[in-house]
Amino acid sequence: MKKFLRALGMALLGVLMVSANAPKHKTTIFMIGDSTMANKSLASGNEERGWGQALPSYLDEEIVVSNHAKNGRSSKSFIDEGLWAEVEKNMQEGDYLIIQFGHNDEKPKEDRHTDPGSTFDANLRMFAETAKKKGATPIICNSIVRRNFAKVEDAVAQDDASGESKQMETEGNELIDTHGDYVVAPRNVAKEVGCVFIDMNKLTHDLVQGLGPVDSRKLYLWTEEGKVAAYPKGKKDNTHLNVYGARTIAGLAARELKEKIPTLAKHIVFYDIVVSKDGSGDYFTVQEAIDAVPDYSKNRRTTILIKGGTYEEKVIIPESKLNVSLVGQDDATITWADYASKKNKFGDECSTSGSSTFYVYADNFVAENITFVNAAGRVGQAVACFVSGDNAKFSKCRFLGNQDTLYTYGEGTHQLYEECYIEGTVDFIFGKATAFFDRCEIRSVGEGYVCAPATPEGCKYGYVFDHCKLTAADGVRGVKLARPWRPYAQAVYIDCEMDEHIAPEGWNNWGKASNEKTAFFAEKDSKGKGANPRKRASWAKQIKDASAYAKEKVLVQE
Repeated sequence: MKKFLRALGMALLGVLMVSANAPKHKTTIFMIGDSTMANKSLASGNEERGWGQALPSYLDEEIVVSNHAKNGRSSKSFIDEGLWAEVEKNMQEGDYLIIQFGHNDEKPKEDRHTDPGSTFDANLRMFAETAKKKGATPIICNSIVRRNFAKVEDAVAQDDASGESKQMETEGNELIDTHGDYVVAPRNVAKEVGCVFIDMNKLTHDLVQGLGPVDSRKLYLWTEEGKVAAYPKGKKDNTHLNVYGARTIAGLAARELKEKIPTLAKHIVFYDIVVSKDGSGDYFTVQEAIDAVPDYSKNRRTTILIKGGTYEEKVIIPESKLNVSLVGQDDATITWADYASKKNKFGDECSTSGSSTFYVYADNFVAENITFVNAAGRVGQAVACFVSGDNAKFSKCRFLGNQDTLYTYGEGTHQLYEECYIEGTVDFIFGKATAFFDRCEIRSVGEGYVCAPATPEGCKYGYVFDHCKLTAADGVRGVKLARPWRPYAQAVYIDCEMDEHIAPEGWNNWGKASNEKTAFFAEKDSKGKGANPRKRASWAKQIKDASAYAKEKVLVQE
């Protein structure tokens, strides 16, 4: 009996351990529908997108989109091919199900066709009721409009004809409906079942009609011959969306979801531009997004979402791109591997300034939740981030490198780093700017110097580290808090926790006794094994009143 109870206990413990280690289910929006909603291949520069493919760009990291929509599927064929069974199997309590069919249900082919008021309604009803039984929230949509400004008898059939529209010469100014009762049936079923209905047909009708027959083409897959490798002969498609169209229509849907579903509202976000490697955004690269920002936009901020992924590119935010915010999601990382002695294409060395992965020349720049990396390794100076613009703010960002990781370049500029992680070996925070580091982790991954300020003579402040934590990799010792890159360098540590890797003397004069008379290096209430006020260099200061180093005073722009 004891053996049985022991075995049972071990089995239960095993189950508990597996449960504890199992990945937590994230709230998921399942999407079922046709090609206007489906994810599309990115091969050969394909510009076709479904609006469901773009919907993730309007959601925060707490929500996952599982898009099961497929080209050419009707509510009938979606069931017959087993696509619905897969969704039903994976849907859980608390999830959402967005349903949009109609484009293919109205076609005469037996494997697709359903009738509104009959089989079409029955399928929509089954989808919604099954979701409710599983504790998920169904959302029924009707079809988005076809761009149909002419009386074309085969407008529906053209969906299956590679999108080669023949109607341009006969277009009028009024958008003509092609869906008939397939637009009405979803509303009726939603009312009957008691679930949310989103009138995607009206939303897109108003959008397309408002743009008119010419400008509305920019929403759809219209390209000129020779412009896109995926369709070298060009494309004139009035049903399927391009990148801009998918993002625009997904935005309309997101606003409806925010208004009609309170539990989703807090997870819905809106950005001016989205960068994503999976095709759900406006651009694939960060630099493309920056280039799209209007020049010298002084009266409004441009917000750019960078979705999760590693972006291997060298990025420059020029002086003309004012008031830009970059917001990272799911470990968004920008990385490059230049270094000072690396030869450029002309055979010249890159130099320290030329080695950076990321450059900020514009004023009023903001970055949140982004990792900036110089991946060159221990090859000398190799900058991850070069900041020249004034009033820059980095929040919860990471700066990874070795020597010269973060270059606070701009003389007379003010820079703020809040809850950031900065790592390196030698002088890995350096430059002329006034910079305030608020609750950051400053990690030494090799012996060296935390910072090398080059504060100009007469400047009131240099570097201020407030409530930061100084840590180190295993075995690292003898790290100095700072050394003066220029004679009047300033660095002040306030209420910082310092591990034992910090050398007792704390400070270095860069081999020049004269720097001891001009540089201002000071601490207040340092804590931890690396805090040794009695052993610090005699020319450094211990200050009693830190009120002059409050954030709002340090960063004031005189």
